[in-house]
Amino acid sequence: MDPDPFSDLEAFQALPRLSGLLLSPDGTRLVTTVATLDAKRQRWVNAVWEVDPEGRIAPRRLTRSAKGEVAPAFTEDGDLLFTSARPVPDGDDEDPPRLWRLPARGGEAHVVGSRAGGVAGPKSAGGVIVVTSDTLPGSTDSADDALRRTARKERKVTAILHSGFPVRHWDHDLGPGAPRLLAARPSGEQEMDWTDLTPAPGRALDEAVYDVSPDGRYVVTSWAMNDPQAVRRSTLVVIDTATGERRVLADTKGYDFNQPKVSPDGARVAALRWTDSTASDPGIVELVLLAFSGEDLRVVQAWDRWPTALAWSHDGSAVLVTADEAGRGPVFRVCVDTLEVCRLTTDDGAYSDLCVARDGSALYALRSGYDGPPLPVRLDPETPGVPTRLPGPAADLALPGRLEEVRTTAADGRELRAWLALPPGDGPHPLLLWVHGGPLSSWNAWSWRWCPWLMVAQGYAVLLPDPALSTGYGLAHVRAGWGDWGGAPYQDLLRVTDAALERGDLDVDRTAAMGGSFGGYMANWIAGHTDRFRAIVTHASLWGLARFGATTDGAWLWSREMTAEMVARNDPSACVDHIVTPMLVVHGDQDYRVPVGEALSLWWDLCRRAPEPTAMPHRFLYFPDENHWVLSPGHAVIWYQFVIAFLDQHVRGAREVVPELLR
Repeated sequence: MDPDPFSDLEAFQALPRLSGLLLSPDGTRLVTTVATLDAKRQRWVNAVWEVDPEGRIAPRRLTRSAKGEVAPAFTEDGDLLFTSARPVPDGDDEDPPRLWRLPARGGEAHVVGSRAGGVAGPKSAGGVIVVTSDTLPGSTDSADDALRRTARKERKVTAILHSGFPVRHWDHDLGPGAPRLLAARPSGEQEMDWTDLTPAPGRALDEAVYDVSPDGRYVVTSWAMNDPQAVRRSTLVVIDTATGERRVLADTKGYDFNQPKVSPDGARVAALRWTDSTASDPGIVELVLLAFSGEDLRVVQAWDRWPTALAWSHDGSAVLVTADEAGRGPVFRVCVDTLEVCRLTTDDGAYSDLCVARDGSALYALRSGYDGPPLPVRLDPETPGVPTRLPGPAADLALPGRLEEVRTTAADGRELRAWLALPPGDGPHPLLLWVHGGPLSSWNAWSWRWCPWLMVAQGYAVLLPDPALSTGYGLAHVRAGWGDWGGAPYQDLLRVTDAALERGDLDVDRTAAMGGSFGGYMANWIAGHTDRFRAIVTHASLWGLARFGATTDGAWLWSREMTAEMVARNDPSACVDHIVTPMLVVHGDQDYRVPVGEALSLWWDLCRRAPEPTAMPHRFLYFPDENHWVLSPGHAVIWYQFVIAFLDQHVRGAREVVPELLR
């Protein structure tokens, strides 16, 4: 019998994980990417799978290599593009990713595009293929780029010269190369001759999101701009795929534009517009509709939700939008003419990767939630209802407990809610409070990294609240905690916890709290302001706000909110003398969003106030080569093993257990 994946951490890590969904132009083929462990169980390897849009045929694997394949895209004639560093004849194991083409009519995949710095993110429309490629700033073409890279490698030069901000992102350094957009028209099975559309972009295309017009004539892309004060903002530009001529589509001071989607007739662009935040106002995210000519702008202003992803209806009469709402992530339909918003999904799911059939007959998406991981589904693009599940590459998971909701009211009258994942039986179960990151986020979609069911399988009830600053409850809910992290969000968390503990199946005397990123900040704040929890786990957490704001990779964003007054009110390090609860500090050294200095400072503050070493209640789990999340399979297992052991010791009174590989 196969092991229960929620009781066996190794089995859980081995579960296949779906991401992304793409529909072929003729509507007959769906593809998704599936990550599985390699033979040594040391890393994730991606493969492209095909799913039947009608749900009649079992899914089948399309690609297979030790290097894996990502970023699938269909050409107009139905061939499948993807990028992969899989070897080619006379190639090298360290070769960068190339663009491959798998014919729809059958046959082997073959290389159709390469570049010294690799290629990524292919998009195809109107017979044109557009990719990004990391290119050294002085390079004139791919051959020149290859020579420059070889020279750096031979001299062992890794130095990077910067002339602006940012210099890092999440877990990697920016540079020495920068993304450029390339375009080409395929010619049989020969490699394509790329046209460099952006020969001197600087850092404008870092993390760019782009779309190609249906006729292939233009790319619409986000384009980052830096002002003299190192404030980074995102505009939209239109680039001619034949000439590289660039013009501005949307550039307004005080706003960021991103996620452009070109309408089916090529006349309009839907995008998201972020209002700049300030110390007192979080701003707002809005759906905007722009004429491709840039002459008009329409904004969906009356909708008190923050949209997250977009897709056009088949005829351009509506934009399909995902947005957080009350612990769910529904799909909404926004009418272009009236701007009326209608919710299409009526279940508890969180949706992503919307794909619309060209004839308007169906909408496809990935659906997840705390009731299950991502799976492909079919929806009606016009009528509200529940989805039809499609047979996918991953089997159903039998959850080790049940999911309920907890509701209560904040001190100012706002409605508060949380998911509660419960083990079988009457209890009373020990309660684990999990605080989400963000902070502009919500507990609504399945997470392989933060999976409450692994804790439920160990007998813990897990509370997943959405306090002030969470999305999906309107702007007032965000504003309640803006600039006041230690105020309304903290009080909301305690009120939801108290409401949950009124149940007879939870043990009020055996509770713990944990969180990561902003959730780690809240864990630190909780530790300094109450002793009600028996243990606290703080992962990738903010500790000294005065220092953090200038060292994170997105300092210009945090500087808007983190005034001296805000830091003085909300700095958890100022309350270190009040911490009496045993704390487990966890951090990865390659975390650039919350630099490891935060954990080192927290750990020093805890150590110098601790009793003699034999009575030291705190622990520091440090990962030298992990980032914000701790993603490698072996480290993820260690993370859960020690977190569970630490909680069992302090919540349940078990003896201290150190995993074998940490001894």
